[in-house]
Amino acid sequence: MSDDTRLTFKEMCAKFDVTPRTLRYYEYIELLSPDREGRTRYYGARERARMELILRGRSFGFALEDIRQWLLIYENEGTEAQMHAWVVMANGQIEELSEKRKQLEDALSELTRLRDVTLETLGDKS
Repeated sequence: MSDDTRLTFKEMCAKFDVTPRTLRYYEYIELLSPDREGRTRYYGARERARMELILRGRSFGFALEDIRQWLLIYENEGTEAQMHAWVVMANGQIEELSEKRKQLEDALSELTRLRDVTLETLGDKS
């Protein structure tokens, strides 16, 4: 597929393994703006690249509104401003994910401890 090949709505859903509802929602919140010919939507190279960035951002746990604002920076201020914004966003997300990891490790540790205490209690009564 060349860069100028446009995908239909159905092809876009299949390529990115998203539901039609998801794709429509991304359009509704202005993350994507496909070309329209009548009722048919077509997604070009720009929209496919944006979709890749959206899905990558979601996989890192970014909120859709944060992704939308980040994409707007490119349109309004250019690549360098977008890259600076990305570093700030990434730093914040790294901090948040690190905190979540610590909370998860604490929960696992406590759950393991309680399970072991329960097993010991069961062993004493057997």
